[in-house]
Amino acid sequence: MLFLTGSLPKAKFFVVSCASVALFLPYGLAQEALTTPTGAPQALSPQPPAPGAQTPAEPYDRAIFQKTIPGDQLWFLKQFDGQPSYDLFRDKQFRKLMKSFVPDCMYHYGSDMPLDFALEKVFTNSNDSVLIRDGRYVVLSGEKGPYLGGRAFLWIDMQEGIGLGGFYFHPTNGEPTPALTVFSRQVREKILTLSQLPPAFEDDMIQWATAARVPPIATRYFIGGINKRILLAHDEDYCRPVVGYPPPPHDVCEQMTADAADLDVTAAYYLDQIHNATNGTAWMIGADQTAWIQMRDNTCRVGPDPLGCRIRVSRERTSVIIHGGGSAPVSHPPHR
Repeated sequence: MLFLTGSLPKAKFFVVSCASVALFLPYGLAQEALTTPTGAPQALSPQPPAPGAQTPAEPYDRAIFQKTIPGDQLWFLKQFDGQPSYDLFRDKQFRKLMKSFVPDCMYHYGSDMPLDFALEKVFTNSNDSVLIRDGRYVVLSGEKGPYLGGRAFLWIDMQEGIGLGGFYFHPTNGEPTPALTVFSRQVREKILTLSQLPPAFEDDMIQWATAARVPPIATRYFIGGINKRILLAHDEDYCRPVVGYPPPPHDVCEQMTADAADLDVTAAYYLDQIHNATNGTAWMIGADQTAWIQMRDNTCRVGPDPLGCRIRVSRERTSVIIHGGGSAPVSHPPHR
């Protein structure tokens, strides 16, 4: 897996398939990447920060992170920059550190097991390089899952003392698939959206997902310190233009937003059926959900904006399921 080093620009470039690039980059940049002479996107050379300078943190909901990790427990990570991820993952000091942000819960990866056991399966013998970006953001990754396309990453902000991670695989037991579960023991929220997490985490997650061949839109959950699996809603607006770049084709981005809304309403219903169990598997679509799907499709089939209607109605249904009504989350542009 290849990560860019140094301070990442807002628009990322990845050495991956053209299809993945087109899905993740703003439309104008994707076109440039698709038409380079070599057939591969070309990375820009970011300007390095001044010596000794610290990168200012971008705004996010800091209040949701509890029991942050003291800085003096994190600086040892710098010695692993560029080393194989498994070397860091199996380090005794790091394994102790993991207990600060990896939830102590059961997880269903093919069968029930503790989440740290599932991580062990995908990180064992991983040669993916540890990346330390901007002198503060640590990313290690593993793609060695022995089955179901298992892959994962761990992310630490050494300045803020925050740790998060993600685990992706293809469940085959009837639940929504594929699925990406983001996690942090430091977060104890019952309802969460991606925009509440650090933008730098979202940046690095997108880069990891692209390099690890994780689809840009997939069922997305979150497991926090309360050991419940909740919906990590897609509150990105894929049609909102990124400053400095041409807007994406409306039909393409609106379809992406509609697909994300569909995944969210299905995942919310599934989580309700399994009572948010971190290792829940059994579920079936009930008559109420079937009737709602038919109502939505019949309602949105007519009118000037069928996809826009589908997005709005799906988000309203998701809101009803996860917290008994109220407004759907406010969307934000995908972070670059």
